[in-house]
Amino acid sequence: MDSQWRKSTRSGSNGACVEARYVGRIVEVRDSKDQMGPTLRFGAGTWSAFLLNLRR
Repeated sequence: MDSQWRKSTRSGSNGACVEARYVGRIVEVRDSKDQMGPTLRFGAGTWSAFLLNLRR
């Protein structure tokens, strides 16, 4: 996987979005409106479990 920032395909047009990217086995998440702000980092397994729970 590449390290390009991506927004959810479900993001609305109001600009209130988060972006995520893979950096090796780490997933970074940030606020799309504050690209220089803080970034949350998760292990790939933790991120996958989070996404699985969202889909339920």
